[in-house]
Amino acid sequence: MDASAWALVGLVIFLAIAVYMKVPGMIGTSLDKRAESIRKELEDARRLREEAQALLADYQRRRQEAESEAEGIVAEAKREADRLTLEANAALEDLIARRTAAAERKIAQAESQAVSEVRARAADIAVAAAETILAKKVAGNVGDELLAKSIEEVKTRLN
Repeated sequence: MDASAWALVGLVIFLAIAVYMKVPGMIGTSLDKRAESIRKELEDARRLREEAQALLADYQRRRQEAESEAEGIVAEAKREADRLTLEANAALEDLIARRTAAAERKIAQAESQAVSEVRARAADIAVAAAETILAKKVAGNVGDELLAKSIEEVKTRLN
């Protein structure tokens, strides 16, 4: 017997012991357990993936709703800003019109007052001139009465 025969005998004995100890059954059971655990992990991964996709869809829907709500808020703010601008412009135009009217009234009043002052001054000067002229031309008691009467008449006519 040579070495290869002894190797064959050792191999046969090893295989006989392995079969006697039910090693192939243990290996099969071990592989079945491993296959079952891998199947469970795959099912869990698939379930987690489905949950993640559902969450993603929910968050995308919420994001779209938030974006549309934000667009609505921005549009409403623009409309409100436009309305406030129009109101402010109208109020400004009204204020300008009122101030212009007030300024025109003040100008007219000042003009009227200036005309009145010029008339009063002219009347005073005319009365003084008339008094001087009449005092030189009319002397005595008749002159004084005539002078007073004329002064009163001029005053009433000029005012």
